Amino acid sequence: MSTKIYRDAWGIPHLRAGSADELAFAQGRNAATDRAWQMETDRHRSQGTSAAHLGESAVGWDRFARQARLDDTARRCFRGLDPDTAAWIGAYVDGVNAGLGEGARRSPEFAETGLEPGAWQPWTPLGIWLTTHILFAGFPTKLWREEVARALGEELIELFATDGSGSSGSNGWLVTGGRTESGAPLIAGDPHRLIEDPGIYQQIHLACPEFDVVGLAVPGVPGIAHFGHTGSVAWAITNAMADYQDLYREQLRRRGTEVEALGPDGWQPASVHTETIEVAGGEPVVVEVIETERGPVVVGGPDAAEAISLRIPPRVTGDLGFEALPALLRARTVGDVDRAFDQWTEPVNVVQAADTEGGLLHRVAGRVPLRHEDNRLRVVPAWRRRHEWLGRYEPMPRRTVDDIAVMANGRGLATPLGVEFAAPHRSERIRTLLSEHHDWTPEGMAAVHMDTHLASATPLLTILAELDGLSANAEVLREQLLGWDRRMDAQSTDAAAYAELRSAVVHRIAGHPALEKLAKQVDPASYPEALRPWLAFLPRVAFALEGLLTTRALPDMDRTELVRAAVEEVAAAAGEPAAWGSKHRLAPWQALPGEQHEEWPALSGDHDCVLSTTSVPGLTDLSSRGPAARYVWDLDRRDNSLWAVPFGASGVPGDPHRRDQLPLWLRGELVPVITDWTRLTEETMATTSPAAAPDLSREAVHEQTVEGFGTVRIVPLDPAADADLVHGWVTEERAQFWGMVGHSREQVREIYEYVDSLSTHHAFLAFREGKPVALFQTYDPAADPVGECYDVQPGDFGIHLLIGPSSGTAERGFTGGLMTALIGFVLSDPVHQRIVVEPDARNAKAIERMLRAGFVLGPEIDKPEKRARLAFLSRAALEGRG
Repeated sequence: MSTKIYRDAWGIPHLRAGSADELAFAQGRNAATDRAWQMETDRHRSQGTSAAHLGESAVGWDRFARQARLDDTARRCFRGLDPDTAAWIGAYVDGVNAGLGEGARRSPEFAETGLEPGAWQPWTPLGIWLTTHILFAGFPTKLWREEVARALGEELIELFATDGSGSSGSNGWLVTGGRTESGAPLIAGDPHRLIEDPGIYQQIHLACPEFDVVGLAVPGVPGIAHFGHTGSVAWAITNAMADYQDLYREQLRRRGTEVEALGPDGWQPASVHTETIEVAGGEPVVVEVIETERGPVVVGGPDAAEAISLRIPPRVTGDLGFEALPALLRARTVGDVDRAFDQWTEPVNVVQAADTEGGLLHRVAGRVPLRHEDNRLRVVPAWRRRHEWLGRYEPMPRRTVDDIAVMANGRGLATPLGVEFAAPHRSERIRTLLSEHHDWTPEGMAAVHMDTHLASATPLLTILAELDGLSANAEVLREQLLGWDRRMDAQSTDAAAYAELRSAVVHRIAGHPALEKLAKQVDPASYPEALRPWLAFLPRVAFALEGLLTTRALPDMDRTELVRAAVEEVAAAAGEPAAWGSKHRLAPWQALPGEQHEEWPALSGDHDCVLSTTSVPGLTDLSSRGPAARYVWDLDRRDNSLWAVPFGASGVPGDPHRRDQLPLWLRGELVPVITDWTRLTEETMATTSPAAAPDLSREAVHEQTVEGFGTVRIVPLDPAADADLVHGWVTEERAQFWGMVGHSREQVREIYEYVDSLSTHHAFLAFREGKPVALFQTYDPAADPVGECYDVQPGDFGIHLLIGPSSGTAERGFTGGLMTALIGFVLSDPVHQRIVVEPDARNAKAIERMLRAGFVLGPEIDKPEKRARLAFLSRAALEGRG
């Protein structure tokens, strides 16, 4: 069988090959062509070489990656693989190397940074996996606990115990056949992680004679690890919140060019060498890499006030658990999945699985060392023998599934393995929702995924209910919040008011004398940059708010008076009511600067909601963490399964599938899992996307070179040939003012075919140096509904402008350079005397853009689809200004 690539309507890759190794090659090649920039950035991060193209901002991570010896650990683990698994990973890497050149040509980020695609090594996938999960267990929390113990006393070391913005959790649930419409189990959930653009998960379908699997893959890593469905068995995971990484306080001393470390058997040699981090636009940075018998030194060193080493299972055992990956692909039953996860190392996860034969599984998988209890809590002395590892925790906990099984990072199955867990709110809410019905369907699970009830508001609202003697304005706020339904919906002004009060309370607790010593003592800047989020004082207070409002450990803190002052403060400063979504917006991580937060969409939910879109009260309402994917696995019929990711299948800017799932993700909708090959579109191996590139040979209606910006060509839009490109642009949430969010490709094509049939309206693509950067539309106001809203003057000419995603909007002067060419095109016709625009009155960025270009604001007008703001730029004014 020859290898074939298919795509569904969402651009999701479906790969078929004659063997598992041929399929691994195809998966690697496909990933490289669809996600080249993302994967190369991750490779460099695993090696500690990302600053060479990302610049100074990446030095902190590169320093940590090198000092933690991530790449060397990946090499060590690869050497320990069995031959079949090593060959399978090698085939994947060969595929990546075969596709990187093409992927780099499709991705403008390579040219923007000067990055050349490099050669992947056999161990690179292991390095990417390790880099992605090295901080999952939150070992830097032990540094924070040390700070708490020093400032507040040993007895309060767990005062702030909670999961926070630096941790990664998930929701997951298994509903047995007794509660489903079909009589077969459903597995559903959503992993909560840093929302990366492009996303961490890639929907994929992998098939060969040995197996046929759909699931969520990590670009750069072969197979499907976390969430998969083979047709007869499905599985999913969440973070178990186990503690399996230790920090040791080392005593180091130099002996000439050597370094020694004090261990249980006295002074022993430590390995030491230096490495150089190349920095784009900056001077190279030399890093000393030291490793003791415990592990690599990641904080301080022999010349610093202290030195702390990190001990992790893969570094100790040379095993990252990758033999589990091909075993999962071949799984047919729950027993197969169970045995595959016996080989799992990290991160330590809770696993749920179900099969078509009635098998059910709910267990913990991973490697947790046996050691002294203090190791789990804090930094321990390296020279004390009692802190050595004594083997591994076995057997891993498991539980029988009777009706409903929920995994949401809380205490429960993994309690013996961890210290800090998520509050029980998400878990309890999911269980409550699932218990309400006995006829669940895959489509019905959206109601659980999108639930916004905030149970953690109870302590603050309880104190609020007890307040009396408030000012009139504060009493109004109090009554508003006591009547609130506790749902963090984007459109809710009550939710926004609660968030304002919560932030004020966080600041007042953080400023209370009881915590003053801790606040002054903690200096995140004294720690490595990669670990600082765990040492930030205000976020720590924010995520521990529920406990800090109820604990008896701080008797000098009068919570009632503290909340009273906060209510008065917020009430006094209150302006026009704002919706939660006006502040709570998506803020994904991007390796290169992209859209500013006001360009990203509004979100419902919050940290302790089932819809866990994490904000940091008192610091920011923006959310950079949330559901990195959603899935529903149906064990009755796999093609009834559903899934979605925050952005899309492609990581290529301008690709129609770059962000086509974002509108669905925001609404909680899912796309169908398709495994019927007759419903898919085949493409050749040389094709990397069903989207055709715009034909650059088309004759331009205008070409202009703008100094300092480049050459702009304006060509008529071809409704059929450009449908993929334009659909990808106009359906993004950022293009909501265009009015086509949620439209299908065919609907968009039909709209522009209609526009093309008119003599008064025209659509164009604007190219900058051969790259499509904007959709540009023109119209005769007298023949347009806008003409009914103002007094049209002879020579008036209307325009609409939509700048494409990642077209360079973060580049200084981009909009001005583009507008210069577009205005030049319009005014090249002497009939046109005045340019008219009518952006949505709410679109402040578009209005600001027009003002910078010289437009004069006119009145606001009401159109059927929006309230718009007119603006005008006359030829006379422009020539006079010139």
